[in-house]
Amino acid sequence: MNRNEARVVIMTILYQIFMYDKSNITYNLDDVINENLKIDNDFVKNMVKGIIKEKATLEDVANKHLKDWNISRLGLTDQAILSMGIYELLYTDTPDVVAINEAVELAKKYSDEKVKNMINGVLDKVYHEKID
Repeated sequence: MNRNEARVVIMTILYQIFMYDKSNITYNLDDVINENLKIDNDFVKNMVKGIIKEKATLEDVANKHLKDWNISRLGLTDQAILSMGIYELLYTDTPDVVAINEAVELAKKYSDEKVKNMINGVLDKVYHEKID
């Protein structure tokens, strides 16, 4: 599985977890990850666990940069993509341009144009804040 494919799996797992949280359904994080992985993948596991661990911080960062919006108003897929993009920018060694591009590519495929642009804008602001 390449990183592009892994990010689709991560997005899917996050969507499922966000749906469980929204519906107050209890779950075991490792079980949700393993249900969605055909083969063991440390990148997927580390990303999902890191995003869940830092969820409140990621939401704060997103909300800071969403103009007249907040992340909870976005669809769950969009929340997953944005959370993953912010997490990769702030907490991983993924090159910044790759983290942004991967999130935007997912948004092109799974979101509408307006949300894609919003995700791109937020990630650009996070990136510039990070390097300043």
